[in-house]
Amino acid sequence: MISQRLLRKLDFTLIIVTLLIVGVSLITIGSATHINTPSEDRYWYVQRQGIFAMMNCLFVFFLLHFDYKELQKYGNHLYIFNLVMLLAVMLIGHSALGAQRWIQIGPISLQPSEFSKIIMIVSLAAMLDQRIGKLNTFKDLLPVAAYVGLPFLLVLKQPDLGTSLVFLAILLGMTFVAGINLRLLMILFGAGVALMPIFWHFLKEYQKMRIMVFMDPNVDPLGSGYHIIQSKIAIGSGMLFGKGLFGGTQSQLNFLPENHTDFIFAVIGEELGFIGAGIVLLLYLILLYRGVKIANEARDNFGSLLAVGITSMLTFHLLINVGMTAGIMPVTGIPLPLMSYGVSSLTTNMLAIGILLNIYMRRQKIMF
Repeated sequence: MISQRLLRKLDFTLIIVTLLIVGVSLITIGSATHINTPSEDRYWYVQRQGIFAMMNCLFVFFLLHFDYKELQKYGNHLYIFNLVMLLAVMLIGHSALGAQRWIQIGPISLQPSEFSKIIMIVSLAAMLDQRIGKLNTFKDLLPVAAYVGLPFLLVLKQPDLGTSLVFLAILLGMTFVAGINLRLLMILFGAGVALMPIFWHFLKEYQKMRIMVFMDPNVDPLGSGYHIIQSKIAIGSGMLFGKGLFGGTQSQLNFLPENHTDFIFAVIGEELGFIGAGIVLLLYLILLYRGVKIANEARDNFGSLLAVGITSMLTFHLLINVGMTAGIMPVTGIPLPLMSYGVSSLTTNMLAIGILLNIYMRRQKIMF
């Protein structure tokens, strides 16, 4: 059993902020989907998301009983499981929206690439813990790059460019904390920019169109540019105070696609306005600040690496998703953490919060 002394050391700021974001999520999902549901129940989506949110809260509390340090022992095992899981998607997964990313388990569709992110953080943290301060040359970095590169390619094959880029964000954040030579990092960044024209030829046509639409949505206003145009209209029409819950025309009249998943922030902007969207972003800022603080106060390098990996993942998701809905980032299938509808995404992010809580409550050696 977990001791009362450990419970008192929980990061209650992180807990409250997480619950507030999930609460806003449930309200927004209810508003965005009450007109169109797969059943007669107008709140089918919000009820389903709420049930899994409560289940995840119980699961996180259960995980707090175990020292996060135990995860380090299973880094390689988790990595192999991750590869098997991603390979299974290629063999037995089912397709939707032109991508093969899901595995059907009874009535639930799971997206293994979502879970692969948190598994990658744990596995990479275990690996980098042995390489702190030893990433000075390309030869030192090569095993790390290959370690992340294999699951990166499997996810890219689905295709899921957005999630594969999350792996790169995680790698960047964690190797930076592990003490990578900054000159080496700058060389790699420059090489990446120089290779972009070559990388362009490996993109699928719809991915190329998304980048072109990002530059000018009117290139394909009724196709790839439709999402961005409607999202910008929704956010702009919300003005300062918004149109009120259940009052957003773009969302309620189905002009805004994927309004409960990838474009849920546009619903917030339309119905809660600049003030409501600003408050939501403030909640995320506090959450990310707590992640950085936990990384700084962790009792060991493994804990710091875990916290940095999680914070890097959440930061990348936030920047890309909000930027996408505002039209300053290309459209990708990256959900807004703890906000977008989806069992896999919610579970992954709740597990990430649980690990942060675990690291914080054990930031000092505690006598039982």
